[in-house]
Amino acid sequence: MGAIENIIEGVVPEAGGRLDKALADASGLSRERVKALLGEGRVSVAGKPASQASLKLAPGTPFAITVPEAVPATAEAQDIPLSVVFEDEFLIVVDKPAGLVVHPAAGNLDGTLVNALLHHCHGQLSGIGGVARPGIVHRIDKDTSGLLVVAKTDRAHEGLAAQFADHSIERAYLAITAGRPLPISGTVTGAIARSVYDRKKMALVEDGRGKHAVTHYRLLEQLRSSSLVECRLETGRTHQVRVHLASIGHSLLGDPVYGRTPSALRPILQRHSFRRQALHAAELGFVHPVTHETAQFASPLPDDMRTLIDELRQ
Repeated sequence: MGAIENIIEGVVPEAGGRLDKALADASGLSRERVKALLGEGRVSVAGKPASQASLKLAPGTPFAITVPEAVPATAEAQDIPLSVVFEDEFLIVVDKPAGLVVHPAAGNLDGTLVNALLHHCHGQLSGIGGVARPGIVHRIDKDTSGLLVVAKTDRAHEGLAAQFADHSIERAYLAITAGRPLPISGTVTGAIARSVYDRKKMALVEDGRGKHAVTHYRLLEQLRSSSLVECRLETGRTHQVRVHLASIGHSLLGDPVYGRTPSALRPILQRHSFRRQALHAAELGFVHPVTHETAQFASPLPDDMRTLIDELRQ
């Protein structure tokens, strides 16, 4: 297989099979991208135009895919410092600081992680769905710090999204909670959906109304009127850790939405100007979607949470 300008040429792999899958396996594009290019008349098989994704192909059949240049993303590239933990031609893992929004949206149209990645990865983005943009497959809240993986290619985006969908991604968070959870380890299970009373909040709801969510927690260290808790996620729902821990009476310190900081601890948070939920995405593990190697990353607690813990130990 060789790429000439914007043309990918090759032969169908030994497995043969459906046109969309065979071309995806041979070209490095995702099946969805191949289907889109088929619909645009940009694929030929054995020298003839092809458009039917379900067409069965024999191994060794030659093909050519004309891939148009990726159109620029609508978001603006901005030179915002990034802490890069790992990067190759397919994906990038960053350690996001608290206060940085992941994706542009109403109220945060720029100054986001996406804007930073567009600058950092300039010329390296092969096009997610034909657009030169980073492939955001998961997010963490603006005021949560820690690890995030982002796709740089269509194939990586599809592979990572599949792992998040089947809940095979490993994620561990460190949280400082109010009080001491009892039992000191356990599992919180409860469907999560947007609150009917406040559209900015998520809430536990009856199964069937929301998305199934599972959080495993364990006490790491008891602190003054608080605890350092590790949470491992089976699922990845919006505000999952914050909602689940609040539901068992141990909301995160500094969380302005899902709980109140104990009055005895408020002066400590004020003294350190700690104005965010005490939550850090500390571990991230997945199978690399292209090389198929196991990837494991860890991020130490940021200075603001470490300083807070030091005082709560006294």
